[in-house]
Amino acid sequence: MNTDYLFTSRRLGFRNWQTNDIKEFTAMNADADVMKHFPKTLSKEETKEFVERLQVHFETHGYNYFAVDILETGEFIGFIGLAFQTYASSFTPAVDIGWRLKKRAWGRGYATEGAKRCLQLAFADLNLNHVIATCTKQNENSERVMKKIGMKKVSEFNHPKLKGYPEYEVCLCYKITKSDWTKANE
Repeated sequence: MNTDYLFTSRRLGFRNWQTNDIKEFTAMNADADVMKHFPKTLSKEETKEFVERLQVHFETHGYNYFAVDILETGEFIGFIGLAFQTYASSFTPAVDIGWRLKKRAWGRGYATEGAKRCLQLAFADLNLNHVIATCTKQNENSERVMKKIGMKKVSEFNHPKLKGYPEYEVCLCYKITKSDWTKANE
């Protein structure tokens, strides 16, 4: 079991990515159900490149979409974390919170628990003023997590990275401020 966690929540361990995560993450990214709200599944090479970008992001910013394990078993279940986004929109540049979990981890409250812990990191440790989250308009499960962690819907927008994919292009943006998070956690 991995004990080199950057931080933990009650049931989850958060860490930077390791090369040995690629095999399991590739299987997860090849699952059509997991990737339902994305234009396509990812190949092993695309997954490897994604992990490498996350590792560089961590070196640059000190955070990323962290690899997440269940503390009790050490099982890798996907990612939950923060990423600095600069794509063209009315709300960027901004730090975004996001998650992607394998199917076996769905419906157990891991995304909500992990996202709450990452908001604590964002506001208490990184001293950010606000955090955003985005998802496709039809991704009701992610939108539900955004609401559960105290975020409020601020807009519907056409995601510039999803041009050419009309069924995915319309997205929702949610936001939470440090003051709202502080009030909710007093």
